[in-house]
Amino acid sequence: MKLAALSWRHLPWLNATRPQWRYALRNGIAMCLALSVAYYLNLDEPYWAMTSAAVVSFPTVGGVISKSLGRVAGSLLGAMAALIIAGNTLNDPWLFLLSMAAWLGLCTWACAHFTNNVAYAFQLAGYTAAIIAFPVVNILDTTELWDIAQARVCEVIIGILCGGVMMMILPSTSDGTTLISALKTLHTRLLEHASLLWQPDTNDTIRLAHEKVIGQILTTNLLRIQAFWSHYRFRRQNRLLNYLLHQQLRMTSAISGLRRILLNWPNPPENTRQIIEHVLVALAHPNADMYTVARIIAPLAPVDEYDYRHRAFWSRLQYFCRLYLRSSRWIKILEDATPITEFAVPASPSLTRHTDNLEALWSGFRTFCALMLVGTWSIVTQWESGSAALTLAAISCVLYSVVASPFNSLTLLLRTLVLLSLFSFVVKFGLMVQITDLWQFLLFLFPLLTTMQLLKLQMLKFAGLWGQLIVFMGSFIAVTNPPVYDFADFLNDNLAKILGVGLAWLAFAVLRPGSDARKSRRHIRELRRGFVDQLSRKPYLRENEYESLVYHHVSQLNGSQDELSRRWLLRWGVVLLNCSHVVWQLRSWETRSDPLSQVRDVCIALLRDVMSERGVQQRPLAVTLNELQRICETLARHHQPAARDLASIIWRLHCSLSQLEQAPPPGTIADQITPHA
Repeated sequence: MKLAALSWRHLPWLNATRPQWRYALRNGIAMCLALSVAYYLNLDEPYWAMTSAAVVSFPTVGGVISKSLGRVAGSLLGAMAALIIAGNTLNDPWLFLLSMAAWLGLCTWACAHFTNNVAYAFQLAGYTAAIIAFPVVNILDTTELWDIAQARVCEVIIGILCGGVMMMILPSTSDGTTLISALKTLHTRLLEHASLLWQPDTNDTIRLAHEKVIGQILTTNLLRIQAFWSHYRFRRQNRLLNYLLHQQLRMTSAISGLRRILLNWPNPPENTRQIIEHVLVALAHPNADMYTVARIIAPLAPVDEYDYRHRAFWSRLQYFCRLYLRSSRWIKILEDATPITEFAVPASPSLTRHTDNLEALWSGFRTFCALMLVGTWSIVTQWESGSAALTLAAISCVLYSVVASPFNSLTLLLRTLVLLSLFSFVVKFGLMVQITDLWQFLLFLFPLLTTMQLLKLQMLKFAGLWGQLIVFMGSFIAVTNPPVYDFADFLNDNLAKILGVGLAWLAFAVLRPGSDARKSRRHIRELRRGFVDQLSRKPYLRENEYESLVYHHVSQLNGSQDELSRRWLLRWGVVLLNCSHVVWQLRSWETRSDPLSQVRDVCIALLRDVMSERGVQQRPLAVTLNELQRICETLARHHQPAARDLASIIWRLHCSLSQLEQAPPPGTIADQITPHA
């Protein structure tokens, strides 16, 4: 460590910015206030109120509100489950264990199956039931169960209310401001993305950039959800926000489609790249309009009316420019709108999501097995601190079943618990035994919490560690009413908590989550199943819905270290999405010529022969590509302009399908794929 790093100038209090101070003070005061209120209401374990305030310490108003609603609903559901299960099975420890393990397995499945607030509510329902039910295994009077459940729910609600009050007193940056800023930044980022993808290069940088843009759009959707809860203005404007997100996904698809055209176009005009860069600069101007853009791209207009490749590029470039200018106009209107402004925008559903049901069931089964293992050990050995081990094992299994890297998260939690055990021993038996009033303890606690919050914001590499230290510190210090200082119980409980997390880690090691390769194959299978549905006469999903579903699938492996799985999933997503857009355009394409309509129907039928849920058939694919090329050449010489337009659309389909020539046979693993992202 350099000596300069030890300088007083590098202290967290001096390095902190005003927003960081606001965040740290707000959360520190909220946690201390929750502890004080719960203590003076004579709740037996007021530290749970402090923990609840720490959990809902979100940096935005909408995040606090949505998280608080999920926490209240989940706590009530978990308390009801604990009362029902423990009240009916407490006299039979094996039935009690089986029932609690089944309930927690169900909650684990539900939080993996659902998303956002619903998933969070089921997480809380799981480990709230564990927090209430497992500690009562040693009580003799079952009537105490209601008092314990009531106290835990009250402590949770007190923590939520204190967090909400402090958010109103020390508010953070508006969710709406953050959302609009993200929309504008992403809108500009799409032009940079287009400039990158429309180059003839093929490398991993392009694939990573495409994944990043997709992830940014889906993250903006989370900001939309937070803004929805923060202000009624964004609840009124939710339809427009959904529309803008769908438009950004559509522009991403248009950029990808134009890339396929440029890569398959044998002889584009020499000035194509120069004009593309010029038009991208013009689109970035705040006052850009279609007339100015049309003048710039005019030199790229097709000269030969029989050149279907040039016509395809020209029409898609115009389409992208119209999409971008339309979105720019709506973002400007949204930015200048008042809370009561009404918008007339096309109906746009929320972005479609998909659940990996197999992985969700496996996570629920893992939680069930882990709790049965820990519970069996506790019952057989008559372990007095087994309830603490069961509680931490339940929290670990439910909480980390949906994270991308559970082993890293559980290892970090083990480090956190070890550090907290040492720290809480010093605090509890060195400081708290000498304190007679709560306010004296708060004089120590408030600066400590504020400093830890600042360190979490400034030490980004260790932000996860600091966050877990803040959340779990209350349960280790265990400020109870009245105070209890029993060294043997303290040591046994802390050891049990560490062993509970260790056994959860063992459960994840034995019943390992699905590998990224397996997840990639399941996502690809779902993509193909959806595409087969798109080829039907009445698809279940509309064009926008299938598009957002494809991008959701692609984003599921963004954090994966398996480059091959990520590359293969992205390639399938891009191919099928480009083909689906062509299919929808063919459906909407109308002509009075019956023979041309029959040609369109033949092209869609060819796709059905090539694609199935199991994969692509190589021999039919080669035949289909040759047939599509033949159709394009034939239609290009047709005397009707509609036939030449149809030729350009079919050639786009040919460009998209040509990526699948390197696909492996159905049922095999794509070990030697080098896709062009």
